[in-house]
This record gives sequence, structure tokens and C-alpha cells, in this order.
Amino acid sequence: MGIRNRLILMNFLQFFIWGSWLISIGNYLGKTLHFTGAQTGAVFSTLGIASLFMPALLGIAADKWLNAEKVYGICHLLGAGILIWASTISEPNMFFWAMLLNSMFYMPTIALNNTVSYIILEKKGYDIVKEFPPIRVWGTIGFITAMWIVDIFNWDATNKQLIFSSVSSLFLGIYAFTMPSCQPIKTNKSKSFLSSLGLDALVLFKQKKMLIFFIFALFLGAALQITNAFGSSFLESFKPLFPDSFVVNHKLLTLSISQISESLFILTIPFFLKKFGIKKVMTLSMVAWVFRFGFFGVGNPGSGLILLIASMIIYGMAFDFFNITGSLFVETEVPTNMRASSQGLFMFMTNGLGAMFGGYGAGVVVDFFTKNGTTNWQNTWFSFSGYALVLALIFPLIFKHKHDRKSITI
Repeated sequence: MGIRNRLILMNFLQFFIWGSWLISIGNYLGKTLHFTGAQTGAVFSTLGIASLFMPALLGIAADKWLNAEKVYGICHLLGAGILIWASTISEPNMFFWAMLLNSMFYMPTIALNNTVSYIILEKKGYDIVKEFPPIRVWGTIGFITAMWIVDIFNWDATNKQLIFSSVSSLFLGIYAFTMPSCQPIKTNKSKSFLSSLGLDALVLFKQKKMLIFFIFALFLGAALQITNAFGSSFLESFKPLFPDSFVVNHKLLTLSISQISESLFILTIPFFLKKFGIKKVMTLSMVAWVFRFGFFGVGNPGSGLILLIASMIIYGMAFDFFNITGSLFVETEVPTNMRASSQGLFMFMTNGLGAMFGGYGAGVVVDFFTKNGTTNWQNTWFSFSGYALVLALIFPLIFKHKHDRKSITI
């Protein structure tokens, strides 16, 4: 198997594991285990809490002491065991701690997956900006495939989704050890105090441009998990009015349109980056989030079906134009000896502080608009849309970055 195909399989499995439960577990927690909105939001906040420190710590380990592919494999093997344990728990507090432990080992693998891919592509002489997006798109395809399997077998309200994810994680953990060696970069340069502690990436905050970038990474990160946590429950709420609707009875297949859109938009990233640059592409992402939430607020499985579908489609732009483009931006802006730790810092801001803020905040908002067991989803989504609009108006005014089309090749 060629190296590109090996990386494709790695990216496919990386997000297949996540797709097995991320979108569907909200329905399992709310419908089967009867968790409140805040309790469900707390489970999703574990993604953020773990990302506060684990991606950076393991990124440092991959930069300085251990091969990145080995750190990656160990994380997936540990995650496999924890997911099996989580599948046996029904009590909210214990489930929270189990998923926090799982997140501590899964969340670093997202950045490590990128790091391993970047290092191997660079060693083989490939153009990272050109070659990585078509490889990464298979991660989205893996995510979609897992969602469809869970939907087809009606696992979305059961613990079988966690068991399914565990088996996938075990396989990838073993496979990771067969990848080409990604050794830490050795250097003879004298090290600063921060460097000796493995905190190299923190010096990026001294640069105003990077500081602003990471602050907005935090704010955008808060939006990433909102529909993951409550999208399935939102569609389930239409069941009394639309009991025979395909959208309601196959929520995951419907929501997977978002990931299908993501897989298409990711292929446009090299073009948009070269044509418009990071500033405009990230602003487009924020505007897309405004419409993502807004269309959810006015859509329904009946006359408003087209608006629901439009929300799914625009998700691809909202997610990719920030998450993937941001990762590439970090990769091209930082020195090579701090790549893994810088990607870890990016994860810290988006899936760490951002996801923690978004998880807890979204749960509180949902509970605020819930009266007598019924949620006013329209007001809920409009509040999230307004949040994204504020970001879209402020970001282009304060983020200063000169776009050099010659620096990006496609």
C-alpha cells in the first residue's frame, strides 16, 4: 500500500471512531439515560476540558521525546478500553468522568493525526497544503460512514455506539505502530527556559497576529460542538408533528449531510486560501456559522425542510474554513521544531477552552429555553446565530494578515 493510501486509512479511522458516537450520543443521553441539557452539555464539555492540557502535553512529548506515531497509537489503545467501560455506565456523574478520561486520550490524537500526516508527507517530498486536504477528506468520509452504520442499525439510543467505537479505536491503535517513523527533531541550538520545559508554542502569544488568531480560535471552538451535542435531540423534537418524516426517523443520516458537505468543502481549501487568504476564509467561516444556526432556527421537516438542508450544507464551509484552514495556517506560521506543540496549542484553544465554554454554555442556553420539558429550539438557535454574527463583524476589523498568493501553491 502506497504512503498516501496508508495516510488515507489512518485519517479514515481517526474520525470513524468519533463519528461512531459524537453526533448520536446526545440522543442516547437524553432519550435513554434521561440526562438534562446541562448534564448532556457537561459530557460534551469533556472534549474541551481534556483539550486544555492533553494535546499540548502529548504534542510536546512527540516534539521532544517519543515518536509521534507511537504516542498516537498508545492514545487509541487506551481510548478503546475506556469506551468499553463508558458503555456500562448510566449514572450522570460517573459517565462524565469516564468520557473525560476518554477525551484525555482521544482529543490529542486529532492534532497528532495532523502532525504524523504532515511529517510523513514532508519526508516524502509532498506539498502539504496541496496534498493534505484530499487525504484529510477521508477522515470526514470515515465520520459519515460511522454515522450511517449507527443509524442503519438503530444504535443511536443505545450503548452499542460506544462499543462499536471502541473496536475501531483498538484497530487504529495497532495500525498506528506500523506507520513510518516520526522521530522528534534533534537540534544543537541552545534552548530557552520555555523550550527546556517544552512550552515553546506559548511564545506565539507574543505575536499580536497569532494572539488574535488563537483568541478567535477559542470563540469559534465554542460553536463547533453545539450542533453535535443537540442536533439529534433537536430533530427528535419534531416527532410529534412529523412522526413519519424521514428526517425525524433517520436523524443521523440527515445530519450526515453536514459531514458530506464538509468533505466537499475541504477540497476547495487550497483554492480559497490562494485566492482570498486566511483572513477572508476565516471570516467566511464565521458568516457560515451565522446561517448554520439561523437556518436551524427557522427550518422544520415539513415546509421548512429546504432550510434544514441548507443548514447542513453550509456547515461544511463553517467547519472546514476555520478548523482545517486554521491548522494549515499554524503549520505554515511556526518553526518546524514546535509543530506538534503548536498544533496542540491550536487544539487547546478550539477543542479545549472553546469546546468547554461551548459545551457548558450551550447546555445552559438549552435549559434556559426549556419549560415543562419542552425546548424552544427557535430561540435557542437564534441566540447561537447572534453569537456567531458578533464574531463575524469583529474579526476582520482586528486581525491583520498580509495575504501572499505566491506562498501558497495548488
